[in-house]
Amino acid sequence: MQPCEITMSDLFEFDLLCIGSGPAGHRAAIQAAKLGKRAGVIERRQCAGGVCVELGTIPSKTFREAVLSFMATNHPFWQQAGTRNRHRPSAAQLFSRVNLVRSREVEMVEDQLWRNNIELILGEASFTDAHTLVITSENATKTVTAENILIAVGTMAASPPGVPVNGENIVTSDEMVCLTHLPRGLVVVGAGVIGMEYASMFAALEIHVTVVDKRERLLEFLDNEIVEELMHQMRNRDVTFRMGEVVETVNITEGPPRQAVIQLESGKRIVSDMVLYSAGRIGSTDRLNLEKAGLTTDERGRIAVDEKFRTKVPHIFAAGDIIGFPSLAATSAAQGRRAACHAFGVNAGPMDTHFPFGIYAIPEISMIGAHEHELTEKKIPYETGVARYKEIARGQILGDDSGFLKMLFHRETRQLLGVHAIGTGATELIHIGQAVLDLGGGLDYFLDRVFNYPTLAECYKVAALNAYNKLSQ
Repeated sequence: MQPCEITMSDLFEFDLLCIGSGPAGHRAAIQAAKLGKRAGVIERRQCAGGVCVELGTIPSKTFREAVLSFMATNHPFWQQAGTRNRHRPSAAQLFSRVNLVRSREVEMVEDQLWRNNIELILGEASFTDAHTLVITSENATKTVTAENILIAVGTMAASPPGVPVNGENIVTSDEMVCLTHLPRGLVVVGAGVIGMEYASMFAALEIHVTVVDKRERLLEFLDNEIVEELMHQMRNRDVTFRMGEVVETVNITEGPPRQAVIQLESGKRIVSDMVLYSAGRIGSTDRLNLEKAGLTTDERGRIAVDEKFRTKVPHIFAAGDIIGFPSLAATSAAQGRRAACHAFGVNAGPMDTHFPFGIYAIPEISMIGAHEHELTEKKIPYETGVARYKEIARGQILGDDSGFLKMLFHRETRQLLGVHAIGTGATELIHIGQAVLDLGGGLDYFLDRVFNYPTLAECYKVAALNAYNKLSQ
């Protein structure tokens, strides 16, 4: 009788163990299970879903929808009809929807893990060596081993320097989804994506907002016209922008009520009920004992990986926000799936060269491909085609007369180079442009195709005709 051959996987409890149950860890574990592998997920919170479900994408975007519902009742149409409602909702009313959606998302993630026979382990993970993790929970400590490990722990809001976060007057984005009351005034320090999203949401609630940023221009990766329109609409809601300004000190008055006093280096002084610090995020790696696995991080707690999402330790992978740009939930899920494939020698193909960005401000913004300033710097000849929502029947129906869609075409080949949109449904609308861009299409596709009427998708037809007229001159 021949002795049984012991394989490498027989030495470990899991073929793939994912630290973190957000989009990257969740998708990686499911992909491994689909390949017939023994997969597990470790989550330090009390339920699955990670930062994405608990504090980030899901609650913030649900809060935005609740704000939009309030805006709908305050729309000028209802004012003209004599039925405008001037009552501002309470924090409890706005966040009731957030809590409902969050709990349903948790159920969905946990159900998907259960249906794929993926073990969910709740507790704090730390390495003891490159294949072994100790998981500590309130009631127990256990040790698990894995042939391959994926680090997908996500990030946490960077703490403001010299100012303690108290959840009342001084908050970060991680506390914003847990507010018990709405401030009368809000100062947002840091005009990045998260800062601008929350600034626009609170401004839409008719709360006075001041945005402070040391940069002269916000959201530099966006098209200039898009940024100008966003700032225009936010200024119409009485948002004050203090660009090129640096916060020197923040003090809290004794009250009542307790308020934050922000002193800028320029000498300006701002008094507000609440300060949101939105100065970036850092990797949640401080308690992983990465050195025991032979790994290190950069100054922001991020882990370096190669094109297959491998760290410098070949059987340890990392994906999602923890590896840095682009730090999107959608790209994190794609990275996690590919990392699992690479772990088991399955060809997953490269990541998309073009992926859509979505900024869920009010109004929302989305883009894919090249910007005008990028094409100008590279001396690529291009032409623009613009369609404004006020020209589109669907825009009139929705009451959005300020949104627009811009397409960039190569002047000689007529190939589509980029799409930029701001306004209602921009993050959905962008995917038509994404498909055409990825398939190498161009102006003629949009000129020859019929789009449903009345839809926002008609913007593509109108913008294409606009570009065609310019090219014909």
